Amino acid sequence: MAAMQVLRGILKSDGSLELVDAPNLPSGPVEVVLRSLTSSGRENWWEYLQRVRMEAEASGSRFRSRDEIEAERESFRDEGDRP
Repeated sequence: MAAMQVLRGILKSDGSLELVDAPNLPSGPVEVVLRSLTSSGRENWWEYLQRVRMEAEASGSRFRSRDEIEAERESFRDEGDRP
């Protein structure tokens, strides 16, 4: 599983990024995702859900497809029909 770390920083007008803390990852290629924070630094519930989903996907989590969910629901219905 790939290592992941979430850091805060400042995006400067020249496009450079200044991180608050140094990353604690091994040297090598990385992927950078930038998300603008509100001026208070707090996120609303929708921003929180989006961030948590993005972090989970980045760490290798797999989410069930609609077909997988429907198959499970159908199996629950079938169990309820048994005497």
